[in-house]
Amino acid sequence: PNLTARENILYFGALQGLSRTERRGRTAELVRQLEMEEFADRPARGFSQGQRIKTALARALVHRPRNVLLDEPTNGLDVMAVRTLRALLHKLRDEGHCILFSSHVMQEIAALCDEVVVIAHGVVAAQGTPGELRSRAGTESLEEAFVRLVGAADTPPQSGGAGP
Repeated sequence: PNLTARENILYFGALQGLSRTERRGRTAELVRQLEMEEFADRPARGFSQGQRIKTALARALVHRPRNVLLDEPTNGLDVMAVRTLRALLHKLRDEGHCILFSSHVMQEIAALCDEVVVIAHGVVAAQGTPGELRSRAGTESLEEAFVRLVGAADTPPQSGGAGP
């Protein structure tokens, strides 16, 4: 918390073995891409939730990892920050990165994901493209498809016995 956002990114770049020149260039690029200019040189103590998330994301991306695992990355971000993050995730995907993204926000899933795995009670209830899941559930929205697919996973098997 005593380091600035920029210093945090530089430090994590050093931990990943980047040269000083690489760290500086990559840090400047991430500060720009994640629109962190306003707070990049302030100590992290007292950052808003969105500023903490952006800093953590920049630290994780500084070494250009091939695979990126994100758990609810837009939680606490304002609308503009979500748009910035979406653009960055599209760019990473287009550059060939594999992004595993966990979210309960179906609008995000529909906008960002090529493949979706629906998990209910620790078990895969369905998987496919957003379009395939909507088609399978017979809905137009991914959120409604999710509800139906999870509901189908929650339905106990029918028994042939008589009722009570």
